[in-house]
Amino acid sequence: MAILKPFRGYRPPKEIVKELASRPYDVLNSEEARKEAGDNPYSFLRVVKPEVELPEGIDLYSQQVYDKARENFHAFLNKGYLARDEKPNYYVYAQSWGKKTQYGIVGCAGVEDYLNDIIRKHELTRPDKEEDRMKHVRITNANAEPVFFTYAKSAAIDAIVEQVVQAPPVYDFVADDGFGHHFWVVDYDEIIRTLEKLFTGVPYFYVADGHHRTAAAALVGKEKKENNPGHTGNEPYNYFMAVLFPDDQLTIIDYNRVVKDLNGLNKEAFIEKLSRAFEVEKVGKSEYKPSTLHTMGMYLEGDWYALKAKPHTYDDRDPIGVLDVTILSNWVLEPILGIKNLRTDKRIDFVGGIRGLGELKRRVDSGEMQVAFSLYPVTMKQLMDIADTGNIMPPKTTWFEPKLRSGLVVNALE
Repeated sequence: MAILKPFRGYRPPKEIVKELASRPYDVLNSEEARKEAGDNPYSFLRVVKPEVELPEGIDLYSQQVYDKARENFHAFLNKGYLARDEKPNYYVYAQSWGKKTQYGIVGCAGVEDYLNDIIRKHELTRPDKEEDRMKHVRITNANAEPVFFTYAKSAAIDAIVEQVVQAPPVYDFVADDGFGHHFWVVDYDEIIRTLEKLFTGVPYFYVADGHHRTAAAALVGKEKKENNPGHTGNEPYNYFMAVLFPDDQLTIIDYNRVVKDLNGLNKEAFIEKLSRAFEVEKVGKSEYKPSTLHTMGMYLEGDWYALKAKPHTYDDRDPIGVLDVTILSNWVLEPILGIKNLRTDKRIDFVGGIRGLGELKRRVDSGEMQVAFSLYPVTMKQLMDIADTGNIMPPKTTWFEPKLRSGLVVNALE
């Protein structure tokens, strides 16, 4: 069974929380982060992307960058931008947009649970990205950013969250991107004990977003254990910070594809090859967003097409074979367009659904790309089925929005 522990978080004063809370390190490049941090001294990007204070073009994996992360983190502590709670707490973190709000619980998950697959994964990680975040954890001795987990909903946990959020939140703001962020401190001992017990009844946690951060946090904890001859199992490094949302509150957004060329084919020959695997229907100039599984959209030479996969192209009994990203790879990208490795091929790019289908049209119309594919999003059930069966999703399959804000709470490992 899974473990989720309360912890003594470092948090900003509410007067500066909106200025301090930043987008995660991996959704901005250095140029975007430098612009976003600007002259805001509170921006947490100064800790999670410290190159914003260093010369442009610096090697992002140089020791100077990590040293700046430690320097800035300690400066935030010394200046009172982050202050530690007096005792271990849980926290409730809600995100809102439009008419929707999703409620997560912030706590510390177990390193051993990650190593023993109680915390389940659905993506491969890259060693270079793992090592980057491991260095950041080592040098700050903290989990500066939470990882994003989900779990099979629990009515009992939902009821406690509903009780907690009756009180006014300690943080309550709308970020510049329009997403609302709301934060409560769960500091009643009886509720803390009840939540801790309830989470031991949750069989598995699932990594929704942040596989590299999760791996880095767990592997640093493992390192610390192996380097401590007096290890007891109670040390803070045995746990790492996570936000857990019930699966029924989360929505995965589509993650679409754009390709630079047709691999030497003209439009007619390309569509003729597509027709072996799909029923191809030209739908005109209006954006085509798939509304059912096994149907995808295509934008080519100014027109949108509906592509309905033929039954021989998928296997609904197979957690991977059921996915539309698998159909596209197996029947279009690899055999027709010659794209065999989605991780390394420079002819393909990926566009998160948050940008809208207009972004696909723009990139094709500009001449940068020749064809775009809009996909039906993966469901939470599919994600959990894949993780439960030990399978790995194809690259760039899931897009979660909104992203967690960094800096609302930090977990120290000392």
